[in-house]
Amino acid sequence: MKKLKRILALIGVVLLLGVYALTMITALMDSPQAGGWFKASLACTIGIPIFLYACILVYRWTRK
Repeated sequence: MKKLKRILALIGVVLLLGVYALTMITALMDSPQAGGWFKASLACTIGIPIFLYACILVYRWTRK
């Protein structure tokens, strides 16, 4: 279980860093989509950890 948590945490960190980097790049390039990427970044900041936590809960329920 600990190994699964570590793997999911690492996946979450990589996904969030990727979203933040993409948001920063579009903002620096003065892209018209920068506002949309910022909103997506905010949604992912909340959604990705909740999704990964739900995956861990489902794993616990199915393994007992």
